Amino acid sequence: MLFIKSVMIGLSIAAPVGPIGLLCIQRSLSRGFRSGFSTGIGAACADAVYGLLGAIGIVGIATALPLLSVVLKIGGGAFLIWLASRIAREAPTAQTALPATARTTLLRDFLTTFGLTLSNPMTILSFIAVFAALGPVSAGQTAQEGAGWLTLLPMVGGVFAGSAAWWLCLSGATASLRRKMPDSLMHGIARLSAFAIAVFGGFQVVVGLRNFI
Repeated sequence: MLFIKSVMIGLSIAAPVGPIGLLCIQRSLSRGFRSGFSTGIGAACADAVYGLLGAIGIVGIATALPLLSVVLKIGGGAFLIWLASRIAREAPTAQTALPATARTTLLRDFLTTFGLTLSNPMTILSFIAVFAALGPVSAGQTAQEGAGWLTLLPMVGGVFAGSAAWWLCLSGATASLRRKMPDSLMHGIARLSAFAIAVFGGFQVVVGLRNFI
């Protein structure tokens, strides 16, 4: 039961469309399924990290350190703007999508979204809200139950599985449409994604600067 609840947590946090979702769609279209799925798995691993921290009651520390929150907002927002500028300069087509995958390592795709998801304050707040309702699983509590850290495995694994399932579906569905799209439409989607990601990043930077001032 705990595993199923955790799967739903991971799915519900990953599913809302945001900059990571747009990035996954854009990479699936321009570079194919492997690039899009690697992008999503990076976010899923970050969700699992927050799932672990939330389960043991540590994730709330981020809200107790205002300066850390500001740095994460500004740094993450600036990186999103930089990514948007790169996407806008790219011109993905059905013919050039596969060579583009060879030039960009899947590890880099993974690491960019892993870092972005970890630095996204909304991800932190989402897990705080979820585990405030469920209640943290402290190390002392699990020791009394005789389960130790094994109690956390279904929760962390469930969060990862739910998030990964969403990214698998999103990248797979998007990549399947890649060959059927005309180049003009792929150009338009890339530019629209770049604009939306830049807006997300700009908003995050502005909020961070306002909190700093």
